[in-house]
Amino acid sequence: MSVELTKTPSFRLDGRRALVTGGGRGIGLAAASALADAGAHVALAARTATEIAEAADAIRARGQQAYPLTLDVSDVEAVSASIAAQAPFDILVNNAGTNRPAPFVDVKVEDFDFVFDLNVRAAYFVAQAVARRLIEAQKSGSIINISSQMGHVGASTRTVYCATKHAMEGFTKAMAIELAPHKIRVNTLAPTFIETPMTQPYFVNEAFRKDTLNRIKLGRLGQLEDLTGAIVFLASDAAALMTGTSLVIDGGWTAE
Repeated sequence: MSVELTKTPSFRLDGRRALVTGGGRGIGLAAASALADAGAHVALAARTATEIAEAADAIRARGQQAYPLTLDVSDVEAVSASIAAQAPFDILVNNAGTNRPAPFVDVKVEDFDFVFDLNVRAAYFVAQAVARRLIEAQKSGSIINISSQMGHVGASTRTVYCATKHAMEGFTKAMAIELAPHKIRVNTLAPTFIETPMTQPYFVNEAFRKDTLNRIKLGRLGQLEDLTGAIVFLASDAAALMTGTSLVIDGGWTAE
């Protein structure tokens, strides 16, 4: 008798269009590179035109498909108009975000508003614009909201950041429920501290670095390479039954 073996879904993304916000550096650039490497045609979106142009050039120099999209994601009307005018994006990596750490009693209203505007409001409406276009075209898709381990726990000096990422985890679940009938999956990727241009200044403080490493059970800071496989997975058919949940890549931080 013959044994029927289970097929492994493909991680390839050939023929798919991807949008990565905050695509010029850090996690965004790593995501764009990984998606292009898996065959996607990637739009790198950010405000800094020269940065994303150079990043797109570097991807194209490998023989892959990428183009810069100069866009301020906090300008909801501009985002909506730009995305509506293009072919639908099968994949969104909703990555643009920021942080202004401060003790709770010292948090300024302008800092609270600034972080919420980018991490919650802008991310929410980028996802909405991408989803609308997919629904209009009757296409399936994958929305990957870049959250954080701080969307699952709390931390000193990070009340505002934690609030924004808990909000993202919440709207991701609700979006997933509403968009499931349209075959649009919505998940978060929740990393621990990754060494990027945004986080490097924090680790100048030796006490902070030591405390962080004590909390990461695997004993090291995250690297961009620790995230790229997960991003491709969430974007691909390999994650076809995964929606409304969070892929936590935290070295064991939230296990305790």
